[in-house]
Amino acid sequence: MATPMWIGGAEVTAPKTRDILVPFDGTVAGTVFEAGPEQVRAAIAAAQAAVPVMRSLSRFERGGILSRARAILLERKEEMARTIALESGKPIREARVEVDRGLFTLLFSAEEAHRLAGEEVPLDAHIAGAGRMAMTIREPLGIIAAITPFNFPLNLSLHKIGPAIAAGNAVVHKPASATPLCALLLARIFHEAGLPAGALNVITGPGSTIGDLLTQDSRIAMITFTGSPDVGQRIRSLAGMKRVTLELGSNSAVIVEPDADFAKAIPRCVAGAFAHSGQVCISIQRIYVHSSVFQSFTERLAAETAKLQTGHPLEDATDISSLINEAEAERISRWIDEAVAAGATLLTGGVRHRATITPAVLTQVPNGINISCREAFGPVVAVNSYDTLDEAIALVNNSDFGLQASIYTQNLGHAFRAAREVHVGGFHINEVPAFRADQMPYGGVKLSGTGREGPKYAIEEMSEIKLISW
Repeated sequence: MATPMWIGGAEVTAPKTRDILVPFDGTVAGTVFEAGPEQVRAAIAAAQAAVPVMRSLSRFERGGILSRARAILLERKEEMARTIALESGKPIREARVEVDRGLFTLLFSAEEAHRLAGEEVPLDAHIAGAGRMAMTIREPLGIIAAITPFNFPLNLSLHKIGPAIAAGNAVVHKPASATPLCALLLARIFHEAGLPAGALNVITGPGSTIGDLLTQDSRIAMITFTGSPDVGQRIRSLAGMKRVTLELGSNSAVIVEPDADFAKAIPRCVAGAFAHSGQVCISIQRIYVHSSVFQSFTERLAAETAKLQTGHPLEDATDISSLINEAEAERISRWIDEAVAAGATLLTGGVRHRATITPAVLTQVPNGINISCREAFGPVVAVNSYDTLDEAIALVNNSDFGLQASIYTQNLGHAFRAAREVHVGGFHINEVPAFRADQMPYGGVKLSGTGREGPKYAIEEMSEIKLISW
């Protein structure tokens, strides 16, 4: 039986349905309806009707809804984790971590709802302002269209929905076609938490049908999108005067200096490169290791990588399950073959079975091939050597992307020099670029996108400053 869409506080069906498959083995995880223009228009109309209702809610009421949603999600944690694991192929242990992170995202959103405020403007600092006072307040934009990816189908949805509700907006949510089930479950959780009808609408179906309709509709005030650069640039070109936040991926890099603590760096690099089979926007794709320690680092990295266990996503022992579909696995296989043909050495992994690829470590990968310069979004990492820190920084910056990067070193001068000179949205010292705490400002530069997420910073994007003077 197909799971209905959620529009205007009620279940809505459509003529066409589609099965959601478990990427690991192709079994059916669930069935959903595919929205057409009629359902998209209905969702926008429902959100429009909810706009004045949401604007009228106090900060206390908005925060209360988010807190109650958090409590319900906590009760249904295992159900949500299993849903994530099945539809995305994410190992169940990682899916449980995603739910835990989603609980924090809701917590931070509720807290920001309570402290949403403007500031005093010192008008009398200007000659024309004598005898006057002013303040700012933050008002909701209206309707936020949230378009979310498959790799974190719960938490990345909450990073858009939570702040939007905290700011007093209504939302039309279009989840990834491959992972709509937890978005539909989440809509019902918010309904149970007392969110007004129409404040959150979830429409499922292909982006080619839904995306342009949302982007071009004049009733939508803002588009917040996480996905590919090609789609992000199309959204920006069609959005007109709408606000747009884009998180478009990366090919994140790590610099490993000669004095790096390998005991800490190597386990974190393995986790940072291969969590969710590398399908994380800030997964490590490039590691630059000083030539004096290159051999010892790569040998230990490959040995630790080879210990990772592949298997079904619902098995607790599984470290690596599948990519989102077999076509993506085939692409990664081609990229690995291309790198080896160009002169790289494959130290471990790279074996494909259906949509699963064993995690691969490549060394001395030439510049200009796919794994060096594009986003892999798969379980493969390229490890190259360098001789000077200047060279390493230049190699990291030689990318069209700039989401996050990091360095491992005991030399604080080198660490903060790299932090200043590497052109990214976030830089970590003695940590991997895959690190993200859900309250921090998160976003990138260059083709990695525009704007910042994290509840406090997303609310700034999703609200308007109004000046009041007297």
